[in-house]
Amino acid sequence: MPADHAYVPSMPPAALLTAEDLLHVRMPNKQVELVRGLLVVREPPGYRHGEVTARLTKALMDFTDAHDVGRVLAGDAGFTLATNPDTVRGPDVAFIRRERLPHPSPSGYAPFAPDLVIEVLSPGDRPGDTLAKVADWLSAGTRLVWVVDPERRLARVYRADGSETDVTTDGALDGEDVLPGFSGALAAIV
Repeated sequence: MPADHAYVPSMPPAALLTAEDLLHVRMPNKQVELVRGLLVVREPPGYRHGEVTARLTKALMDFTDAHDVGRVLAGDAGFTLATNPDTVRGPDVAFIRRERLPHPSPSGYAPFAPDLVIEVLSPGDRPGDTLAKVADWLSAGTRLVWVVDPERRLARVYRADGSETDVTTDGALDGEDVLPGFSGALAAIV
């Protein structure tokens, strides 16, 4: 071996996990997702994140219960968005239209993407990671993604057709054709 080249032993590639494997991962006080077979571990998002997530969940549940249009899920319920390798994402809040609800409800991860996904940013979130999540949701069939930024008091709406819109505190999050009739003033949420 030439003197100017150091020997670097080869490392075996990381073993890819499946959605089934992820069901059995236990990491106390951490949040986990699976992205193309690789485990992604995050810190808990914090108080403000929980506050905003709760307000969004309540507003959506009040509307969906009153109109019987579908189901709202919160608390990082997992959805398998791709297989071989598997991607399992857990949105902060999700909405599934009534006609798409699985019967019975899956005990593990739902094998489809929700109609609406809401991601609430926390202080440790990096823009590239957030955009990767948005891309995963939209690629898997989610029609509308709201990314809510409590610190900057704004939201960005991403649609399946590729369009995007910013919402400021004088505006509202609109259910559009995914959740017709829903409108939530951003100022009341953040």
